Amino acid sequence: MRFDSYEEALTWLESHVDFERVVPRRRVPNLEPVEATLRLLGNPQLDYQCVHITGTNGKGTTTTLCSALFGASGLRVGTFTSPDLHAVNERIAVNAEPVSDDDFVSLMSRLADVELAGQITLTRFELLTVAAFLHFSDEGVEVAVIEVGMGGTWDSTNVLHAPVAVVTNVDLDHTAVLGSTVREIATDKSGIIHDGAIAVVGTTDDVVLEVVRARCREVSATAWIRGEDFALESNELALGGRVISVRTPFGRYDDVLVRLHGLHQGENAATAIVAAEALMGRALGEDVVREALGQATMAGRLEVLAHHPMIVVDGAHNPAGVQVLCAALDGAFHVQGTRRCVVGMLSGRDVTEMVAPLVEVGFREFFCCAPSSPRAVSAAQVAEALRSLGAVAYEHPGSATALAHARERSDDDDLIVVTGSLYLVGEVRGEILGIATRHLQ
Repeated sequence: MRFDSYEEALTWLESHVDFERVVPRRRVPNLEPVEATLRLLGNPQLDYQCVHITGTNGKGTTTTLCSALFGASGLRVGTFTSPDLHAVNERIAVNAEPVSDDDFVSLMSRLADVELAGQITLTRFELLTVAAFLHFSDEGVEVAVIEVGMGGTWDSTNVLHAPVAVVTNVDLDHTAVLGSTVREIATDKSGIIHDGAIAVVGTTDDVVLEVVRARCREVSATAWIRGEDFALESNELALGGRVISVRTPFGRYDDVLVRLHGLHQGENAATAIVAAEALMGRALGEDVVREALGQATMAGRLEVLAHHPMIVVDGAHNPAGVQVLCAALDGAFHVQGTRRCVVGMLSGRDVTEMVAPLVEVGFREFFCCAPSSPRAVSAAQVAEALRSLGAVAYEHPGSATALAHARERSDDDDLIVVTGSLYLVGEVRGEILGIATRHLQ
């Protein structure tokens, strides 16, 4: 089958079940459909080395930074991330360049043929996973950095059996699917650790470490634990980001600038360095680390989009992420005026638990809207939770009117933060930067 246009190929992709957008989130767990499809394509995922990254928060940033480190080392690198902000192309990149429309059309055409010939129906995310693995093979990448979609054990990316597996951290999120405790969720995520792998662990949580160590014993893997096998020895606020010093199993890097905001980004950067070194089996070198981290950007994560008033977007989408956002605000952004928040979120989180930290750090006016997703929580429900905490909450039919109202009420020295969902961040980012969405409406 040959699709005639990007829109036709995208329409075919979107005709498949999308567990990112609808409930229930998962059918009976089974990796066989993806494995069977990859076999029909000649197992393209075996053509390059991989780093596989999971975690409740920080896995997207760690994936991006790890890819940048490989790129600065002179390697041709593929990167698979999710979700996207403006176009599905963003999820599949080679040397930081998203897959082109023509290549996307070609990939979807080939997958449609395989689906027909093999009588195998994949979900939307499974198709994107296979497309990424196939594209990386076509493009001759030397290493791929793959972000888990959700969880680990039953995520479609877990067909990789990667030699390096990363767990950034574990907190309560997607509890309806992954489990109701940190131990259960950590058990699911540690499923990406396979025989003989190096498991890089970016958290110091005792429960998570116990689970990861047990998994490593089970599959004869080696655990590299932050605070033991590597360390973030300093993580200080700097103009435009953080300055960190990191000890790794192969050496150390002192006073390295990371151009990302928030204490947590220093932790993500340290984990990314160690993951890259684990795959390469050597130190990266001072020049590589400084170049990659000094040029780092991360769309939608504590990203400043405008000044006077300052507008910051952050895709914090669970209570732990909101706590991290709030901790980062005072140190990263020097704003003297009033704090306002445009907020919207998806179901599956405790709404009060999501918004309470924002009220506690001084936000008093909230502009509530529902992100463009079938799983969106209504603006009324978010506003009700905020009012119960003593905040002023306005309800809006969409992100554009919510942002406009927040701007209208703000002076030049005020701060507007947009948070609660990456879907909402994508909408607002597109509005401010003039980037049209390429998602099907």
